[in-house]
Amino acid sequence: MGNGNNGLSGAGLRRLREVLRRHVESGKVPGLVALVGRGEETHVEAIGTMRHDGGPPMRRDTIFRMASTTKPVAVAATMVLLDECRLRLDDPVDPWLPELADRRVLRRADAPLEDTVPARRPITVRDLLTSTCGLGLDMTATGSPMMSAYFEQRVYGENGWMLPAVGPDEWMRRLGALPLMYQPGERWLYNVSDDVLGVLVARVTGRSFEAFLRERILDPLGMKDTGFHVPADKIDRLPPLYAPDPQTGAFDVADEAEGGHHSRPPAFQSGGGGLDSTADDYHSYFRMLLDHGMHGSERILSRPAVELMTTNRLPAEQTAALQAWGRSVVHLSHGQGQTGGWGFGMTVRTYRGDYAPVGQFGWDGGAGTTTYADPHNRLVGILLTQTGMSTPDSARVIHDFWTTLYQAIDD
Repeated sequence: MGNGNNGLSGAGLRRLREVLRRHVESGKVPGLVALVGRGEETHVEAIGTMRHDGGPPMRRDTIFRMASTTKPVAVAATMVLLDECRLRLDDPVDPWLPELADRRVLRRADAPLEDTVPARRPITVRDLLTSTCGLGLDMTATGSPMMSAYFEQRVYGENGWMLPAVGPDEWMRRLGALPLMYQPGERWLYNVSDDVLGVLVARVTGRSFEAFLRERILDPLGMKDTGFHVPADKIDRLPPLYAPDPQTGAFDVADEAEGGHHSRPPAFQSGGGGLDSTADDYHSYFRMLLDHGMHGSERILSRPAVELMTTNRLPAEQTAALQAWGRSVVHLSHGQGQTGGWGFGMTVRTYRGDYAPVGQFGWDGGAGTTTYADPHNRLVGILLTQTGMSTPDSARVIHDFWTTLYQAIDD
């Protein structure tokens, strides 16, 4: 039997709640917030507590570290600049990012850092948007000299924290001291391009990345609880971030709320993983994408910009590299590109490998977050935990969320 006119069955939504509650009651995930949006209706579940040992309950307005689920939102700032012709897709980035000019490229991905050849061409805006600039985290080559150099040179991993810990200029200096792993445009690599895009936006606009993102995307969409830190008057709505011990399952705290990394403005506003947000804020953003760039009567992005973001931009050989990485972490994560390609800042499903149809777009985060939109079913799904993917537990919740969400469709 249908539930209102949104085509979701009451029985299916009850099953979704029962399955999510079962995960919380297992003790593996302290709490979660789930949102399903279809048409003008939303269905929200807030289950469990903010801490593993009890404390305040999860609420609809609980604020979460979005981790890599930041990427689909952060990329919109670059799309605004493309819409306004302040950037062009195939412009070299050298005028704004001179640290990335005149690149050397490793002769092989696993070569010593000194074994390089000249880059065949400059890095372009398109390369950054598609994560093919030649810089990135290659999870299929974790022991390579280049992967080690990211952490030894403190591009990532400073003070035990994966987000950049220094200001944009110093971070770009460190990055520019390293060669490219692949030729520009040659191969999809994870994460680094999204952080570089934030620096590019700031330098083109002469403003901080967050200030521009807020003016053009967050504020017009009413995303009042989204930003790169949680202010003191909202910190009680931020749970701790847990990284469960892989052997014992103990809830080790990776980041506390008060006094933690997200309790103060960061030195680096990370487009790859720095946003904090709520289920309703993210719903507003993904609804805008489903509505081809419109929010009510206001245009946020052009229709072609949204179409570029949300359709596959990778040729077959690069899609294969993305999917190989996705398969390598399938036991620890949800989705992560193994059933699709890459648009701008997010994966796009190009074949049906699970309950979700071709065309679904979005991304997941290592802090136990997932957000996707489905144009075919006019559907947005959001599940937020703060149980990191050091164990498969939050990924299993995410898998079951998507399974029960899709079986609830009844039209």
